[in-house]
Amino acid sequence: MNEQVPEAMSWSTENCTISRTMEILGDKWTFHVLRELFVGVRRFEDIRTRAGVPRQVLTDRLAALIERGLIRRHPYRLPGQRERYEYRLTQAGLDLYPVLVAMIQWGDQYLPLDGGPPIEARHRGDCNAHVTVVLRCEAGHEPTPRDVVLRPGPTAKPRALAG
Repeated sequence: MNEQVPEAMSWSTENCTISRTMEILGDKWTFHVLRELFVGVRRFEDIRTRAGVPRQVLTDRLAALIERGLIRRHPYRLPGQRERYEYRLTQAGLDLYPVLVAMIQWGDQYLPLDGGPPIEARHRGDCNAHVTVVLRCEAGHEPTPRDVVLRPGPTAKPRALAG
């Protein structure tokens, strides 16, 4: 019997981009915090209350997102109170916006609510059209997922054979 082995089996996953990204984004609370920042909720207590994040979890997630360069602290002071901080997205954080929109798009398609979606991505201003995420190659084509192949890149390493 001639069993075909996928080409991917020849390459190591030790330096995988997906794994490195999931080290930062891989738990539910991280994306809940990012969701709040994307919709304009910036203050600790507001994020905690709206997202239902336990205080220590939120403290840890905010610190990790700052350390990884996705958000930054911005000081503010209410009259008669001590200085506090708001949390704002950096360019690296803003660049996750298509990921958030893709998650919304997928959830609305495969986990729909009877009454419709609870949040919609819309183009600001007069346009107000729905925003969607699409795959597009550098030549401008919009391939389907089956038309895309993941191939080893310049830092790919051959997989060590079990011996």
